[in-house]
Amino acid sequence: MTEYPFDSTAAVPPEAIAAAWERELPGVPVSSIGVITPLWRVAKALADDRRRTLHRIGLDPATLDLLSTLRRSGRPWSLTTRELAAQTLVTAGAISQRIARAERDGLVVRAPSDARRRAVAVTLTDAGHELVERAVRELLTHEEELIAGLSAEDRRALSGLLGRLAAALDEPFT
Repeated sequence: MTEYPFDSTAAVPPEAIAAAWERELPGVPVSSIGVITPLWRVAKALADDRRRTLHRIGLDPATLDLLSTLRRSGRPWSLTTRELAAQTLVTAGAISQRIARAERDGLVVRAPSDARRRAVAVTLTDAGHELVERAVRELLTHEEELIAGLSAEDRRALSGLLGRLAAALDEPFT
């Protein structure tokens, strides 16, 4: 059975989809199909691959996000819960749940923050530091292999185009 929306990146070519819509609904704009459909397919393939890779490593995406954010913050690998919520773009409730799970697993500790009286600081433990470094090394090495077919120039061009598209999507629609 085919999974929705696609079971592979080699499903019906975008050009065939666009041609069918041009035939079935003349006058409806179809040029986005040539951009959005491949992006959707690639995003799904990459998301599925990342999920499998993280499963193999023994991490879930939310925990990786939390630990990575702390690790990227630099020594002493500690941020307040408010800073974590802002940097991970999740709600305070969601970050609290992530922290509680990671704390239960011995990956982080919570303590009163030196920065603010009522703030709580979350800090990587040695186990959390070791896990995130191993996971990031393994994940990024694997993802580098996934894009090995693109030249450095292709990567820069694609990154620039995706950045422009992302910026355009962040603009309010009128």
